[in-house]
Amino acid sequence: MFQAWDRFARGKWSKPDVQSFERCLEDNLFALQEQLIGGTYRHDPYQAFVIHDPKRRQIHKSTVKDRVVHQAIVNVIEPFFERRFIFDSYSSRKGKGTHAAVRRLEQMLQKRSRNGNRPVYVLKMDIASFFATVDHEILLDQITRVISDSRVVYLLRLIIDSFHVNPGKGIPLGNVTSQLFANIYLNEFDQFMKHQLRFRFYVRFCDDFVCTAEDRSVLQLLIPRIDWFLQEKLKLKRHSRKTIFRSYRQGINFLGYVITPNGTILRTKTGRRAMKRINQANLPSYLGHGSHAKSYRFQQRITNLVWMNG
Repeated sequence: MFQAWDRFARGKWSKPDVQSFERCLEDNLFALQEQLIGGTYRHDPYQAFVIHDPKRRQIHKSTVKDRVVHQAIVNVIEPFFERRFIFDSYSSRKGKGTHAAVRRLEQMLQKRSRNGNRPVYVLKMDIASFFATVDHEILLDQITRVISDSRVVYLLRLIIDSFHVNPGKGIPLGNVTSQLFANIYLNEFDQFMKHQLRFRFYVRFCDDFVCTAEDRSVLQLLIPRIDWFLQEKLKLKRHSRKTIFRSYRQGINFLGYVITPNGTILRTKTGRRAMKRINQANLPSYLGHGSHAKSYRFQQRITNLVWMNG
């Protein structure tokens, strides 16, 4: 429990609810441990609020007590699932992330195009309302194939059933468990793409995924097979308006960057958003983001803007 607290509280020390819990930290953690051992733990309701990141998202925030439990259970069960995930799944995993996903797609495109000398196409897709449509029973079935301890499964069911958008559907944005649950849920799709369809050039970040091929018709033939699997096995739907075909030469818009044969650049919207939000506190973060692309002018502009504004 103390390990879970340390990992959960990192970077959150200034939050009033975290400070309140910390004032009686040992008592709170031992009481929580007793509830978990005795089977009396119950999940509290969520607090809903909206963020714009940049699009509008509704976040559901758990109490500190519940978030410590979420972190504790992730610490314990994540290694059992991590070894089953494919290499090319990049969301919420140690040593992965957005920049690693972009680099991996860059490598695939360079390899398939022989450094830009051959045409290569990309099929980019995502899942419609993914977090809101995760099926609780399918998720629990996937979990119980790996985790057999009945007490752990009972606790996981409590967490999963603590939230729904529609009956038996949905996991909340904002929970550390939801990040793991998303990877567990879509791992079956990853395995289908990599091993049943034998599609090597595939990368997924959360519910966004891309496939590359030298022939566009190969990618077009993938769509009905993907639709069938998502619907029949996971009760999900592809977002039809966000299914995009692009050639490498046109540039591939992926996770805030545009990948081209001449190098990777920042997406225009990303740069504009940075110019509106930049300040002394977030400058290092934006400079770091820009360092993964050809963005010398962008980095100079935001540095000068912060300097001029004091």
